[in-house]
Amino acid sequence: MRKRSLTLLSDGTLSRRENTLYFENAQGRRPLAIEGIYDIYVYGHVNITSQALHFLAQKGIAIHFFNHYGHYDGSFYPKESLHSGDLLIKQAKHYLDKEKRLKLAKLFVVGAGRNMEQNLKRWKVKVSFDGLLKELEEVEKITDIMNVEARIRQKYYALWDSVLPKGFKIIKRTRRPPQNEMNALISFLNSRLYATIVSELYNTQLSPTISYLHEPGERRFSLALDLSEIFKPIIADRVANRLVRQGVIKKEHFRDDLNGVLLNDDGKRIVLRAINEEMRKSVRHPKLKKNVTKQRLIRLEAYKLIKHLVGGQEYEPLVAWF
Repeated sequence: MRKRSLTLLSDGTLSRRENTLYFENAQGRRPLAIEGIYDIYVYGHVNITSQALHFLAQKGIAIHFFNHYGHYDGSFYPKESLHSGDLLIKQAKHYLDKEKRLKLAKLFVVGAGRNMEQNLKRWKVKVSFDGLLKELEEVEKITDIMNVEARIRQKYYALWDSVLPKGFKIIKRTRRPPQNEMNALISFLNSRLYATIVSELYNTQLSPTISYLHEPGERRFSLALDLSEIFKPIIADRVANRLVRQGVIKKEHFRDDLNGVLLNDDGKRIVLRAINEEMRKSVRHPKLKKNVTKQRLIRLEAYKLIKHLVGGQEYEPLVAWF
């Protein structure tokens, strides 16, 4: 059975009875085929019994929780089954070694910049980030690398605005809370993508808390933030662009909340359906010579990073060919 992500948008209870997982809400109780679940994304107010958590832990299924804004809150991260003390040491050494850390941090920004270029070209916008990316060659501080990345992204958003419909301009990137519809859509998609990357890292030997571009900190999987820089343009941004330019997402799918704008429940359903479909889409991999899903590309990126850390092959960030 091919495993898929399970999204729980409505309120309810997740429980276990014998060897079956159930989700019960106002519409009734339905069994869930646990062997077909890859990970779970919880957006509603869901009660989870301890028996259900034990069952999910046994099966190595991560659960990701989001608040009513659609922002990522945290994960139930089952006990890791893929351990490698040698890789953990090498991962930490690459963080502690200034030159090695800078090299990886720069490569994440290069990948992000090139993928933003690819998007703009797809959307018939002429652009080159060569000048900004060249600045990375002389940079010797993480803060300066992030400054370059921020300027690339600022230019990218301004150019993206030129092809977005009226009423769905980014104008200025705002997050907590988003100040307009497009910012709300981007933030919602980015949060979902981040959680997906956390799931993929769980299924590798990498520690998700040791990162290179973003500073490792408490209560976050900072390596997922590093990898998300590469995948936000080619997954989250493309979904957002398609939904608004095709008129699938409209003003009616948002609501005002305190000092910001958020997706309403209907909007969330549309966006979650779109991101799930996007993750399952297959592309022909030029090196593997076979079709792989876009979600699988995230795991493959993690494997490339592992090869770099152990000295097997220099890391090159994914630049979209699709």
